[in-house]
Amino acid sequence: MFFLRSAFWLTVMFVIIAPRDVDLGRDLDNASKTALAIGQKAIVEQVLRDCSFLECPDGTAALAVLSPTPLPSTEASPEASMLAPIPRPRPDWMG
Repeated sequence: MFFLRSAFWLTVMFVIIAPRDVDLGRDLDNASKTALAIGQKAIVEQVLRDCSFLECPDGTAALAVLSPTPLPSTEASPEASMLAPIPRPRPDWMG
């Protein structure tokens, strides 16, 4: 009963106190887009600070670091072309 009374009074107070001309969905969407843009800008600045125009200190290409999708591998091994790792076989002693 305590929870029902609490939920009722919290709902009543929210209806009384809540701002009338505010669109919470729009405001949250704008805040989310702003936060995402700030995060992307910070990541790009960090990558460009650490990498020259085409190559990073560890030898990887700066364009590959900034690319949202993985670039195709130039290695000839079949393991490099797999989309998902395959687990090792189960040991014999496990049955």
